[in-house]
Amino acid sequence: MLSKELELLVALQDLDIMIKDIEDVKEIGFDVAGREKLIKAREDLAQKLAKPIVFNYEKLRKRYMRSIVPVKDDTCLGCFMRIPTQLITRGRTDREVISCEGCGRILYWYE
Repeated sequence: MLSKELELLVALQDLDIMIKDIEDVKEIGFDVAGREKLIKAREDLAQKLAKPIVFNYEKLRKRYMRSIVPVKDDTCLGCFMRIPTQLITRGRTDREVISCEGCGRILYWYE
């Protein structure tokens, strides 16, 4: 089960992707409503997270389209590097925000 912070981070990433999709659709000439509601929801969600976590997320978001990625079979699905055993044991609890040592993305485990 994901911690509250990780759940909020994943939701924040989903909102950012939806906002980006709306902007892409507008570029090709289609009118899409609801962008302002998504931006407001994103702002409200970001307020619920600690500032250092949001800062790290924003930094990663500039670099990667998906800055929060799952771990499957002890492998980061962002860079496909194997996660060190120490991080695996800490990360499986999902009690803290863990970053990949290879790419820096925020990790979460799912079974």
